[in-house]
Amino acid sequence: MTTTSAPYWRLSGFYLFYFASIGVLVPFWPLYLESLGFGPREIGELMAVVMATKIIAPNIWGWIADHTGRRMMIVRSGSLLACLFFAGIFFGSSYFWVASVMAVFSFFWNATLPQFEATTFNYLQEETHRYSSIRLWGSIGFVLAALYIGYLLESSPASIVPVAMLVMFVLIWLTSLVVPERSAGHLPLDEQSIFSVIKRPEVAALIFVIFLMQLSHGPYYTFYSIYLEDNGYSKTVIGSLWALGVIAEVGVFLVMHRLIPKFGLHIMLMFSLFIASLRWLLLGYFVESFAMLFLIQLGHAATFGIFHAVCIQYIHQYFRGRHQGRGQALYSSMSFGAGGALGALMSGYLWETGAATTFMIAAITSTLALLLTLLFVRNPQY
Repeated sequence: MTTTSAPYWRLSGFYLFYFASIGVLVPFWPLYLESLGFGPREIGELMAVVMATKIIAPNIWGWIADHTGRRMMIVRSGSLLACLFFAGIFFGSSYFWVASVMAVFSFFWNATLPQFEATTFNYLQEETHRYSSIRLWGSIGFVLAALYIGYLLESSPASIVPVAMLVMFVLIWLTSLVVPERSAGHLPLDEQSIFSVIKRPEVAALIFVIFLMQLSHGPYYTFYSIYLEDNGYSKTVIGSLWALGVIAEVGVFLVMHRLIPKFGLHIMLMFSLFIASLRWLLLGYFVESFAMLFLIQLGHAATFGIFHAVCIQYIHQYFRGRHQGRGQALYSSMSFGAGGALGALMSGYLWETGAATTFMIAAITSTLALLLTLLFVRNPQY
């Protein structure tokens, strides 16, 4: 099966709306939480709740999907339940209520993407380098959402943020209905256990690198918008800077199918980690310079675009056959789950010590990931 037989626009549509929801959540949810009166520690804890569910949820749903082969059933059910439970945000604003809603809705929301990723790769089969041409529509969705919501917030209250998120969740569910279940297929049983794969030194090292990289993103994903607002930038500018980073990411996705065969996964992974260390260091000390912020955001092309495209192909090569769903779930749970949750939590406690200190620690974390990659991670054997 080739990419010409894959339902390109139906697959792309899901990515479009899924990452549009992230384009609302990541830049503007902390601002919404701040409007409710929550301080840095509480915001860090609440953002960590969403990330923490990714530690457990993707692995539970991945196990179910790998044993039933019905990945799109998981995606549709998770999308619908995420819509229903997120609606609870309109019925309370206490810390406990908001935390409860975020925990329950994200448990189902976080079930969807890893299984959809596995579905996409099943369509692509031997042409996995073409993944980026489909995934880039997610980046486009993020850009459009970040720009539009940032513009609206100049004249509208922060209460439009949960409304926009609910609309995105409904659209995610609707687009999940048009991708056929047969696209996932039932995967054959592998004799090798998934734990024997994880115990391989190069795989274990890669998983730890993924964890550290996302940990280093904690201050950025949790406090970047608040950081910019505190330094006098408007919400339109904030949304535009978020969008700029993802536009750079789109540019990378357009050429990744050429870069990976030319340079290899290992070199590309080290490059992305080096740029991450540089990015966090500059962000901590040069926030007052818009020109520097512009350059820093272009670095998102490497720290997310290249990193994600490379890691997801590593995972696809290491976790074969029946382990595909759990392999993608492991990637999600260790990066955006464990790494993201701990990163958000730590940044919430560190933020009061100063942004420069917080981002310096983030730079040290990604540098450690770079050293581990240099020493232990290699190109996978195809």
